[in-house]
Amino acid sequence: MLVSHADDNAGTRRDFLYYATAGAGTVAAGAAVWPLVNQMNPSADVQALSTIFVDVGGVEVGSQLTVNFLGKPVFIRRRTAEEIAEARAVTADQLSIDRQSRNPNRPNTDASDENRAIDEAGEWLIMSGVCTHLGCVPLGNGAGDFNGWFCPCHGSHYDTSGRIRRGPAPENLHIPVVRFVDDTTIQLG
Repeated sequence: MLVSHADDNAGTRRDFLYYATAGAGTVAAGAAVWPLVNQMNPSADVQALSTIFVDVGGVEVGSQLTVNFLGKPVFIRRRTAEEIAEARAVTADQLSIDRQSRNPNRPNTDASDENRAIDEAGEWLIMSGVCTHLGCVPLGNGAGDFNGWFCPCHGSHYDTSGRIRRGPAPENLHIPVVRFVDDTTIQLG
């Protein structure tokens, strides 16, 4: 009996054609999907602003600087000794609305002032200037019932550590990712 090698090669050719077609289809699908996925990446101008450096050397004790970061205001407050003492006198268990620090620099910590201030002494408080209720910009410089920030739109009162104390806001003012690069420069983002 003669065995034809043509039958053995047919399976090999069939397998090759199957794999070649599947590979070409995968490459074609990837080429079609890539522009759709790539267009979801942030644009170059957004990426350029994802990190900014701010010179805080001219900020006097008891004053506040507001900068624009990622399209939102950021409050940079250099607090007085009285503001620090007032903020540190309130412990996290005395807070009734939000007991989380909302600080990505110190994740999963309570809302004590030590966990919200940027430096150990508590002189620098840097936080998002957006009310956590509906996104309004609170008034600062000792406004409200707790000498911190007050959102006149809906009546949210924040203390000297940016913690919500009264009103409809559900969370403390958020702290951005921030660090001191040197004695007078901070990096946001």
